[in-house]
Amino acid sequence: MREALFVKQNSGKWKSYEQLKTSNPDELAERFIDITNDLAYAKTFYPKSKTTVYLNGLASILHQSIYKNKKEKVNRFAIFWKYELPELFFTYRRQLLYSFIFFAISCAIGVLSAKYDDAFVRLIMGDSYVNMTNENIAKGDPFGVYKQQGPVSMFLQIAANNIYVSLLMFVSGIFISIGPVFILLRNGIMLGSFQYFFFSKGLGTESVLVIWIHGTLEISAIVMAGAAGLVLGHGLLFPKTYTRSQAFKSSAKDGTKMALGIVPILIVAAFFEGFITRHTNMPLWLSISILGGSLFFIIWYVVIYPSQLNQRNQSK
Repeated sequence: MREALFVKQNSGKWKSYEQLKTSNPDELAERFIDITNDLAYAKTFYPKSKTTVYLNGLASILHQSIYKNKKEKVNRFAIFWKYELPELFFTYRRQLLYSFIFFAISCAIGVLSAKYDDAFVRLIMGDSYVNMTNENIAKGDPFGVYKQQGPVSMFLQIAANNIYVSLLMFVSGIFISIGPVFILLRNGIMLGSFQYFFFSKGLGTESVLVIWIHGTLEISAIVMAGAAGLVLGHGLLFPKTYTRSQAFKSSAKDGTKMALGIVPILIVAAFFEGFITRHTNMPLWLSISILGGSLFFIIWYVVIYPSQLNQRNQSK
């Protein structure tokens, strides 16, 4: 059947489902089944058409209508991190990729700027920090900055700061996604110049083994927060078949879940920085194990597991 004929035959029904509201659970279930049947047909024969996008949105609305009054299970939080957040990572995998690319490019800018301009690191990190680090290097303790505060106060301060920066990055997405890109750029340049500074001092490998104990989770969370901000702006920029207001509400809801969902990762990263990174002379195997375990977790939870969930859902 041609798409135009398919739309002509069913558009009246779809409009009535959209406009005529009902709270009858049987009626809602019947509508949902009917729409999902039409959606399955559209996905089969018109997979990239606007009709398929429209039906997918209508099916989502009906699904929410059915379950909005459903009582939450006791393990709601477990379900969120086990299924809902990974599914959002898969849905918005492009935003995650864009955020990573923006951050990687800005890191490269920081490295090149620091390499070709001796004053750049001081401009970005500040004279006091650079002077203090040079003094620590001269003393034989280049990462002494992580030992200046008590572990508890350091953990609390870093956790609060990182959560604030991440939420700010998300909220800034309301400025048509420009805000997250700017913050990613600033943080990436800072990281690139910071890392190059240690490599220029012959401490590159040592800095990776020490700093990235907490940095793996922390930087990954920043990239995910940037993606959440891009999701927020996406609804304003690309409403598709929805009104701009409807699209923004949906993207704001999903972006908020992503931004709040990474808070535990930021807390663990702050714990590592406050309590573990300070032990700069820990065995090499332990440092590599923590760093490698953190990297494996991020790749698995953000990339591999969401893809597996999607494949599992599609095979049902």
